[in-house]
Amino acid sequence: MLKLRRGTVVAAEPLQVEVGGERRAAWADAALIGPVEAGDEVIVNVEAADLGLGSGGFDVVHANLTRGLAGPGAERAHVMKLNYSSLQHPVQPVEEDTVSGDQEGASGDEPGAATGDQEATGPVRPGPPTPVLVIPLHGHLAPAVWAASQARPGLRVGFCQGSGGALPGSLSGDVVELRRRELLCGHLSAGAAYGAEREAISLPGGIDAAGRALAWDAVVVGPGPGILGSATRLGHGGMAALEGAHAALALRLPTLVSPRLSSSDERPRHRGLSHHTAAVLEMLLAPVRVPVPEAELEGWPMLAADAPEGGSARAALDSLIEICTGRHDLAVESIDLDGYAATGLPATTMRRSIADDPLFFAAPLAAGRALAGAVA
Repeated sequence: MLKLRRGTVVAAEPLQVEVGGERRAAWADAALIGPVEAGDEVIVNVEAADLGLGSGGFDVVHANLTRGLAGPGAERAHVMKLNYSSLQHPVQPVEEDTVSGDQEGASGDEPGAATGDQEATGPVRPGPPTPVLVIPLHGHLAPAVWAASQARPGLRVGFCQGSGGALPGSLSGDVVELRRRELLCGHLSAGAAYGAEREAISLPGGIDAAGRALAWDAVVVGPGPGILGSATRLGHGGMAALEGAHAALALRLPTLVSPRLSSSDERPRHRGLSHHTAAVLEMLLAPVRVPVPEAELEGWPMLAADAPEGGSARAALDSLIEICTGRHDLAVESIDLDGYAATGLPATTMRRSIADDPLFFAAPLAAGRALAGAVA
């Protein structure tokens, strides 16, 4: 059973709810449940906070009993997200835009919205294929997008959010800031993810529509904030990168994978080359491009106190070479760590700064530059 409790909102910004006499941090998806104000009686899901989870360790408002029971609903919708759950709601799938709307007037395209199981069969947008960068976790988004914008100012890069981390599209502060700075041209949620500016029924449908209907120059595919994990080879949210890369490859699009690297993660499985990325690269059924940062190995922090200087970068590079040789294309890219650090964009991961873990940020900076270079 869901661990639901009654509570009272005691502060709206940041949101805090009193549950059983305890004041607790909470989050509410206003797009689903409506506005939340101080004094409202709410139902909250307290499971994650009670379990002490580092990711998502806050209560989630499930329903607002004071002002959230008057939603108008939608008319003529035929696609649901979170379907068959108590939070199911209708969406307008972006896939339909490939046969109408944004594609209207294209050669051979007939006006009129798709319905039911009708497939999107509109013509491919004129021009070269849209390159896709698959990121292993949400922390790669901001540095990758920034690096792409530095390499190609004015580039239309959008974010296609899938599974593996948080599913609500409205949860990410990184996306909000990137959109505010006009570094991201759009945000769509695909598959189980929901609540972005646009919705896709499937990840391949979202990637396809990004280039064909939304006219993005490049697509970043990855999870929302946080990531699922079980400390096993295959039981983690990083496996969503396998789906993202295969979707892009099946669409015959240039496909890049940003590797998850770390100079100083306390967990050995994530130091150097993370086992998340290693598993994905080993299981991919076709070659991809894997950008790596150009840097002096001696300048990187060590894997451990007794490791030779530059051990983490050298170990990561050796691991990547071993996995990619004969399978994937390693591409060395220059990076600007100091430039990114000065932007004010997100610059911590698991409470580690760029100074603490430069390799973590170097990887998506290299990947973003490579993505810009892949745009014809």
